[in-house]
Parts: sequence; C-alpha cells; structure tokens
Amino acid sequence: MATASKDYYKALGIKRTATAEEVRKAYRKLARKLHPDVNPNNKSAEDKFKDVQEAYDILSEPKKREFYDRAGFYSDQAFQHGADAYAQGAPGSGSGPGAGPGRGGPPPGFDFSGFDFSDLNQGGAGPGQRSNRAGAQGGFRDIFSSIFNRQSATAEPTGSDLEFQATVGFWDAIRGTVMKLQVPRQDKCPVCEGSGAGGRSGVCPECHGSGQVAQSVSGMKFNLRCGACSGTGKLGGTCARCHGQGRIAITETLEVRIKPGTREGARLRIPGKGNWGADQVGDLYVVIRIQPHKFFVRDADDIHVKVPLSMTEAALGAKIGVPTIDGKALLNIPAGTQSGQRFRMRERGVASAQHEGIRGDEYVEVQIVVPKQMDERSRELLREFARLNPDDARDAILKQAGAE
Repeated sequence: MATASKDYYKALGIKRTATAEEVRKAYRKLARKLHPDVNPNNKSAEDKFKDVQEAYDILSEPKKREFYDRAGFYSDQAFQHGADAYAQGAPGSGSGPGAGPGRGGPPPGFDFSGFDFSDLNQGGAGPGQRSNRAGAQGGFRDIFSSIFNRQSATAEPTGSDLEFQATVGFWDAIRGTVMKLQVPRQDKCPVCEGSGAGGRSGVCPECHGSGQVAQSVSGMKFNLRCGACSGTGKLGGTCARCHGQGRIAITETLEVRIKPGTREGARLRIPGKGNWGADQVGDLYVVIRIQPHKFFVRDADDIHVKVPLSMTEAALGAKIGVPTIDGKALLNIPAGTQSGQRFRMRERGVASAQHEGIRGDEYVEVQIVVPKQMDERSRELLREFARLNPDDARDAILKQAGAE
C-alpha cells in the first residue's frame, strides 16, 4: 500500500541530504539499540526496529530512495511496476481508463485510497461526474520516466577513459618508433560547443534556467525534467548535429611515440584524448602488443635464443658466433657441454625503457647436432672413440630407476 505519511529520514534521525555512509551508520546505531534480542518483550522497541529496517531498505537503495524523494511515498509494487513498464517501453504508449499492466498507469491492485485523483479529471469534469484517471496515470508515467528513463540533454560532466591496442614490430619496440593511430572517440560537438542545445540562447521561461519544473499529482509535488528545454535550462531545441548529447563520434589521427625498449603490455597514457566531457576530458591508454620474431624470444628486457652446436664443439669446447640484437657476438663453449645447456651473455639484451643505462641479458641454449651423413673415415674414428670410451651413458638413470 502506498503510504504518504511515513518519514523514513525521521525514522533514522538523519537529514534528507544524508550520504549513503551516513544512512548506513544511522541504521546500524539504531538497529543495535532497538533489536528485539536487546529488548525482549518490548512491543514498542520491536515496532520501531521494523520502522528503522524499512527506512534503511528504501534509503540504502539509490533508485528506491530517488522514487521516495520524488513521490513522497514508496511501494515495492509501484516501484516494480514502473521499472517493468519502462523495461517494456510502455511509458511511451497511451494510457487511459482501464489501462492494464504495462500501460504506464498505477499497477492493478495498487491501493491509492489515501490519495484524491478527482482534481485530475480531463475535460473539466465536475462534482458528481465520473473521474477520468488518464491524467493521474500520465502523471505517474512522467514520474517513472524521470526516474527510470531519465536522459540528460547535455554531455556527462566527466569523459570516460579509452583503451586502444596497438601492435608494434619486434625491432620497433626495441629501437623505438613513432606510430600513427586512428583512434575512434567522442569529441565536443563543434556546433553547440557541448551544450546539446540548438537555436538561440537564453534562459528557458518555463523552468527559469533550472532545467526542472514542478508537477502535482494527487496533491503531491514532483520535480521533473523541463520538457520545454529538455532539461538544459536554455531556450531552443536540441542540437541537430549531436542530437542533444553535446558530443559527436570522430576518428582522430594521433602520433604516439614508442620509447626504445617498450615492453609487451605497456600502457602509454595520452592525456585528454579519451571521450570528451563537459567538465573533464578522459585519457587515452594505448596498450602495446609486440609482434613475435622468428628467431629471438623476448622476455621483458631479456632475449632468448637457441643455437646448434656440433658434436666436436660440444666435446672439445669452442668459441662460436651467436646472433644478438646488436649483431654477431662470440660465445665461449667449454669442453663437455651438454645439449640444452644455457649460457648467459650479460647486457646483450634490450635497453630498459624504465631505467636508463640498464640492459637485459641474452640467454643462449645450445642444441647438439649429430651429422646425418658421414664418410667411412669419420665412422671409423667414431668407432675408435667408442672403444676408448666404453662407459654406458645411461648407467646413472638405470641405477636411479632400479633397472640394472
């Protein structure tokens, strides 16, 4: 049942301007004081506790609180009806006597016995004549419209940030480059300068520049968006270019400097190149994705490579040339090197973009290569080598596995 007499703010002992945190603190304080477990067999405390709980349930929910502030009462049935009706697009449809559910009027079975709709008769219906409830229904439709379908004719005060992914070549990320990006974003409308209004400027005579007008339904007063100026507080209709939004979609070409040593996943912030807002423009964040290289593998500032190694180089040791991002470099391979062994080449990696003068390392993994074809002399030498070194290379793992 709709109840116009309950004062939820009074029940919690707070002002109508109280913040959500103040509402929560007031409720917790009163709930501890009035809880039935603290006041057994105290009917008065129990009733007050229920009132406090009801007040908190409404005022802690932003939409329910807004409905209560505007309508002067709250009912779950009326609130849900308004939400459902607008979810179905009902508020834009006509509503008259006998309108059913979802037609924009008060919900069926909703008790408005405490309110007098007789003053809302259309066509000058007088005493004794049948009441036409279309006006009342339209009034509540406007209330629901303001709460559930409210749209500002001007741009939002703060523009949102944007994120844009840019793919950079492997070498460009290491050496640095300048990229040109085509970034879609929302910019200030050049026609209305972000106001969303069209036509001549001036204060709206209907709302006197406030953007809201008072409307009475059943003796209750509501503040709704001014229909004459679409809530702008200014004369004229909405801007034909941006349709009252205050901003338009554009694609802007931006030059972005990629620093030498930029890493995968780096976020580059470009201030003021996000979506436009009346008070503040958002920022653009460019997220870097680096193309892989067919040979080098980059891990932060380190470089990893795999290079082949001959049997003799592995057995006898050697100095071999290995590729680095700076060109060929010599690496000392000790005698007895095993396949898969890794060697570290200090400061042969990528110069750090965060710390000047610091470079990563290069890690070289060797892979021993056995020749697929050999002449008879080479085979004979290998047989001689086997006779001189009869040890079984698998002895150690056979012992560990217990399979001797």
